[in-house]
Amino acid sequence: MKNITIQVDIPSDMLVALNESEKELKSHFQTATAMMLFQEGKLTIGKAIQLSGLTRFEFEKALAKNKIPVSVLDEDLIWSDIEKLREI
Repeated sequence: MKNITIQVDIPSDMLVALNESEKELKSHFQTATAMMLFQEGKLTIGKAIQLSGLTRFEFEKALAKNKIPVSVLDEDLIWSDIEKLREI
């Protein structure tokens, strides 16, 4: 798979203010973006994990830390699944 690079301009003193390296800040941006897009339903959990660069466990831990559910169960979906199971 080919990667693309997206340039993000930030003030140079931001790294000093955050006490982070460029690599650490890049990782935070990737994880935050992946979590946001997952929460908005724009990425599946698999694609969000891929974007974040984390393991599944690390990504789910980050979601939990930010109070973002791994899955959202919709009542209609649950009842639909129950009906499908009854047909089996």
